[in-house]
Amino acid sequence: MIALPTLTPSRPAARPAPAGGPFTGAVAAEWTKLWSVRSTWWTLLAAVLTMAATAGQLAIYAVNANTDDDPTVNPGIVDVGEIVAGALDLTQYVVLALGLFAISSEFATGTIRTTLRCTPSRGRVLAAKAVVVGGVTFLAGLLLGAVGAAVARPVLGEWGRAPLGGTVGDVVASAAYLALVGVLALGLAAALRGAVLTLTVLFALLMIVPLSLQEPGITVLTRIADAFPGVAGNHFLAGDTEPYPAAVGLLLLAGWAVAALALGRWALRRRDA
Repeated sequence: MIALPTLTPSRPAARPAPAGGPFTGAVAAEWTKLWSVRSTWWTLLAAVLTMAATAGQLAIYAVNANTDDDPTVNPGIVDVGEIVAGALDLTQYVVLALGLFAISSEFATGTIRTTLRCTPSRGRVLAAKAVVVGGVTFLAGLLLGAVGAAVARPVLGEWGRAPLGGTVGDVVASAAYLALVGVLALGLAAALRGAVLTLTVLFALLMIVPLSLQEPGITVLTRIADAFPGVAGNHFLAGDTEPYPAAVGLLLLAGWAVAALALGRWALRRRDA
């Protein structure tokens, strides 16, 4: 008898790993998801309109204060960067929606299950979302800062100034502030899941609680308020030296963002999607 050769089943070819590794693939997936929904584009449009309207209004207030009959409220020449920073008090609540909905919408629709099946590591998913949200909100902040400066400068007229170096620095600082606020919103949304609850907590952290603590004459409460993210961010944007340098304000805001991400990661690991 002729012995037939034994055939061994061939193994399927190994699937090539995504270029740059699994984290790069997760970032690419989050980038695609963010730009594939209309809400991202509508949010950016709303942010531009809010910045333009608010910057114009603040510039008008500054001109009126300089031209009325009460010299005690005369602010004098105003830097365009001050108007941009002031306009962020309202505009930030539009921009942080990018971070908030980046994960709360997935919880609401159930698509978070698909996300976690594709990328089982919850820490990697949240880190990829943070990179995308932080990058997009930073770029959006540059655009918004430029829009605010472009609107405020002609309105201020003789009562405004826009030195190139200072204005660029203020725009970049505004973008950094918005990026950290966006990551803060993402971390809280990962922990709290609900968009309404997350927005309520953010509003409390950024405005309500600090305003409640800033009672005149009560130094301890004022110092506590200075540690909250919104107040720390304002000290950074204003370039203050008291109660701490502007760089400390930036570090405090970054610390809040990192703490929110850590809380979100803990919540994702403890609970099912």
